[in-house]
Amino acid sequence: MQFDIDQWRAWAPGLDSAEDWRAWCAAPRRLIDAQQQPDVGFLPALQRRRLSRLARMMFHVAWPLAADHPPLPLVFLSRHGETPRTLAILTDLARDEPLSPTQFSLSVHNAIIGLWSILRQDTSEMTALAAEGDGLEQAVLDACGLLADGAPAVLLVVAEEAPPALFDGHIDDVPFPYAVALRLSAGQGWSLALENGDGPRADWPHSLNLLRCLLGLQPSLRHHWKRRQWTWSRPHP
Repeated sequence: MQFDIDQWRAWAPGLDSAEDWRAWCAAPRRLIDAQQQPDVGFLPALQRRRLSRLARMMFHVAWPLAADHPPLPLVFLSRHGETPRTLAILTDLARDEPLSPTQFSLSVHNAIIGLWSILRQDTSEMTALAAEGDGLEQAVLDACGLLADGAPAVLLVVAEEAPPALFDGHIDDVPFPYAVALRLSAGQGWSLALENGDGPRADWPHSLNLLRCLLGLQPSLRHHWKRRQWTWSRPHP
């Protein structure tokens, strides 16, 4: 697969600018989650109140990449989705308390892209994915299919919320809440290749490791998941 990454943005607690992420990539570490909320002041207050932090993260990184552009297809990836909201609903259910229809409707995996479509007034094709350790690569595969079908560009957003304490020991692939957005277009600036092969599991989620390439700190990146080996490279820097 070949494509261009025209623009990117990423957010995590205390990390927003490219320089913030450059410093983090130089010395990766777990971040203290003080429930910091990303800025979504570009949305009406009434709409902001409906958004979980996961949704806020997605909007914060993706909105600037879509600004001043015509409607764009969107691929949204989150392995765990709205885990805190879902746990709250299940807790109410266990206590025989009435369930909130709004909370339930916003807990499903495609709720965030539904909100994006409504608030952006964008009826482009959109997909919500849940995948394991190489979900980023699966999302790129989906986005490249949209580009091959003639889309001028595709937004790809990866976002994960910190799981509730109940999931300690069960969810081990979200070191802290984060979101990464990429705007992809047809081109040859990047290459993503798949081969069979075993290798060590990465210390950090693939989308965070990719930031090293996006920042120009290394020319290529190799990810292993199960028996799949993915190689990212920039043949035409």
